[in-house]
Amino acid sequence: MDLLTFRDQLFVEGEKLGFSELELYYEKQSGFGCQIFKGEIDDYRSSTVIGVSVRGLYNGKMGYAYTEKLDEESVSFLLDNIKENSKLIEDDPQELFEGNANYEKLDFYSATLTEISIEEKIEFLKEVEKKIYEYDHRVVQTDYAAIQDQLVEKALFNNKGLALQDRNNFLFVVFSVVVKEDEEIKSDFYFKLTKDLKSLDTDEIAKEAVEKSLSHLGGKSYPNKTYPIILKGQAASSLLATFSPSFSAKSVQDNQSRLKEKLEQKIASNVVTLLDNPHLPDGIRSGTFDSEGVPTKQLTVVKDGVLKTYFHNLKTAEKDGVESTGHGHKSSYKDSVGVSPSNFYVVPGIESYEELYGDLEEGIIITSLAGLHSGANPISGDFSLAADGFYVKDGKIVSPTNQMTIAGNFFEVMQDVEKVGTDLEFSPMDYYGYIGSPSLKIKGLAVTVD
Repeated sequence: MDLLTFRDQLFVEGEKLGFSELELYYEKQSGFGCQIFKGEIDDYRSSTVIGVSVRGLYNGKMGYAYTEKLDEESVSFLLDNIKENSKLIEDDPQELFEGNANYEKLDFYSATLTEISIEEKIEFLKEVEKKIYEYDHRVVQTDYAAIQDQLVEKALFNNKGLALQDRNNFLFVVFSVVVKEDEEIKSDFYFKLTKDLKSLDTDEIAKEAVEKSLSHLGGKSYPNKTYPIILKGQAASSLLATFSPSFSAKSVQDNQSRLKEKLEQKIASNVVTLLDNPHLPDGIRSGTFDSEGVPTKQLTVVKDGVLKTYFHNLKTAEKDGVESTGHGHKSSYKDSVGVSPSNFYVVPGIESYEELYGDLEEGIIITSLAGLHSGANPISGDFSLAADGFYVKDGKIVSPTNQMTIAGNFFEVMQDVEKVGTDLEFSPMDYYGYIGSPSLKIKGLAVTVD
């Protein structure tokens, strides 16, 4: 059964059974992923997952159900389950969004990506890996060489007349390169997100991937103390991603955020502005409506260091007596609606990465962070994290450091940002690229070098 026929039948049957409100959420995720190791396919995945979830108001109680099948039996299954579990839910029912709002007419779908065959993607991966090995004799292997694309289609309908559809697709490549010189072994990874594979240069990718790993050879130990810090974009975005839940109204209302009662107060330095842009052309989470049907729009969360708003869905907005900011989010069709950013990032400044450290008498550049899930407290803001980077003296990079541990507090770091770079990067891997930051010059952090 096609989606619209399924929707119509669901709403008709629901009305007969006495449902006063019904909402149908549809999601389709299609993806291809492949890993290679020394020219041979090591892992291969291709999948399409389709599912729908339904919310319904029955006898004054809201119930939920989901299924992967669009057929007549599923209509009855969903409605019956909603009736039953509505009796068990004690929360006050939440009204569905009527949709009497303006939506941007935007499409984040790249037809160019669909024109690339699976064979071409695999060949691209093999070509880059081959050039990585050829680039420098110190390359030992690629721990990880992968390509993955994804298409996400969403639709939202309710019996109040709401009818919305969105789609977005993207592709990313990841290469982790291991290098060895004498007995020293180092590695780093390259991550690139794109909507146009043909725009990527295999020579440039191989060069950057290898050079990143080579740059860590020859690490030295330096005195343990508080140094001025340059948090490079990747490290800064990872740190912001770890503490981004603090900006959620849900966290604030649950007393799980230090930003409670901080609206219109200064929480960061004057040079820090945090923006959420759901209409970013290449954004992973770009879309014209959120998971509740609320239209999305660009939102300035922090302006010149002052906290202007939290992220809201309909429920948190009602509790605070404000309008939803369009950040109701379902991780999948199976999940309930939570609160989450779309494309959230520190607005770039005017100085390049090189200019940020060019005037340092002495300092440390942090290029990447590890242990973010275990070494950071998202409520207090405290962190103690393993880090890689470089030692700077008189405005020049002297050498890589041996692995370091940096310790501090995220909210204090935000206050101590002195300059913001131009080199905006979005955090790779764990967060799939929707949290970003340029390089940040920080007044100081405690550094312990192993």
